[in-house]
Amino acid sequence: MRAHLLNETTAELYRSYLTEGVERVAAKLAATEKPHTGISVDELAPVIAGIDLDRPLADPLAALDELEEVYLRDAVYFHHPRYLGHLNCPVVIPAVLGEAVMAAVNSSLDTWDQSIGGTLIERRLIDWTTQRIGLGLAADGIFTSGGSQSNLHALLLARDEACRVVMKNSEQELPKSEVLPKLRILTSEASHFSVKKSAAMLGLGYEAVICVPTDSNRRMQSAALARELAECERAGLYPMAVVATAGTTDFGSIDPLPEIALLCGHYGAWMHVDAAYGCGLLVSPTRRHLLDGIERADSVTVDYHKSFFQPVSSSAVLVRNRETLQHATYHADYLNPRRMAEERIPNQVDKSLQTTRRFDALKLWMTLRIMGADGVGQLFDEVIDLASAGWQIIDADPRFEVVVRPQLSTLVFRYHPTATMRPELVDEANLHARKALFASGEAVVAGTKVDGDQYLKFTLLNPQTTTADLVAVLDLLATHAEQYLGEALVHAS
Repeated sequence: MRAHLLNETTAELYRSYLTEGVERVAAKLAATEKPHTGISVDELAPVIAGIDLDRPLADPLAALDELEEVYLRDAVYFHHPRYLGHLNCPVVIPAVLGEAVMAAVNSSLDTWDQSIGGTLIERRLIDWTTQRIGLGLAADGIFTSGGSQSNLHALLLARDEACRVVMKNSEQELPKSEVLPKLRILTSEASHFSVKKSAAMLGLGYEAVICVPTDSNRRMQSAALARELAECERAGLYPMAVVATAGTTDFGSIDPLPEIALLCGHYGAWMHVDAAYGCGLLVSPTRRHLLDGIERADSVTVDYHKSFFQPVSSSAVLVRNRETLQHATYHADYLNPRRMAEERIPNQVDKSLQTTRRFDALKLWMTLRIMGADGVGQLFDEVIDLASAGWQIIDADPRFEVVVRPQLSTLVFRYHPTATMRPELVDEANLHARKALFASGEAVVAGTKVDGDQYLKFTLLNPQTTTADLVAVLDLLATHAEQYLGEALVHAS
């Protein structure tokens, strides 16, 4: 069995295995005609369940053949131009190269003695990102598994920082247990669900989150935020954080960051910007101004695995003041004893919620060193341009109604028949159209609810997608919806 360990004696075996694997994937990518096959859970589940994991195949070619049957054949391929579903991007090749290198070396980014070089590369990329944001010389951060973890991390820091300030300013000794129930998080009604989930995980409860109304463009209303903050003050509550969103999941909307920053400064609230989606604007040659105000945040979430075209996972949380990261620091004698900090040994676990951590930063490093930041930004600009053209197409199509003109690259719309029909029947038709399209494998679109009604969504992150693709998918959706409505009317008569 030692023959399977990667070391100096098995380097040639490693080369042959990976070459064969890469050949299989490359052939699959070249031959992919649809984003997926349309296979159902009931079809695939018994095949995978029937594999005896206690009886290895031994032969790598046989294992790859089997993998073709249980994964590669039926996988959802985000690189296909008619994958228009979730915030999944096609990945750039330099990042895939970085993924291959880091998997083989297998550095763990928790301590310096496990990740020499890797630690410094990650820190350099954190500095680069904070400079792009404009957070200042005291800024810092850490790579995370994704936007949800980044938001959780930021809100943990905001919670403990709020407790520290309230307890410090209290005229009498105030235990933390009395402060926590009075903490509140304010965010827009269109923000990511991880804000509420984080509040629950931090012991504050869902009820600690105040949802601020949005305007017609699904951006947080700053006037409504001002009212809510004033109400918190009157009620003796502490606004521990305001979470602004730079790219909402459904609409791609960017909250009014400068106005939110002013309000946070006035009320002493931590300003967190969830830019998991909109972070690609940091490298946009033409649209960086859309993030004006982000430089005033106390913390920022970025997902490189969305608008930087990186493989999952690649995210980070950035903070204005590196001292606040100490709220998540714990020193273990067997890993990162205090003396190491005194000796200025850079252990990344001092800042992280995770201990063992992949060297995900290497993917972004390779991307920047080969493509450059402008190259990434140009790709993001292309999909934003596509969304703008797509909005015009849908807005002019009498079969559909579209919610808002996008700031980024999502389009929320629904099939809406000209004949008067029960609202629930229209909802059912849109839901059916999405499911039928997915089952066909011809395209993948997302779905959501807007004001209680069922809508469809194009999430555009592939520069290879064209307006012709959008028109073709709209026609498919309309056909499925019309067929459903026709059958429903026949059954009703």
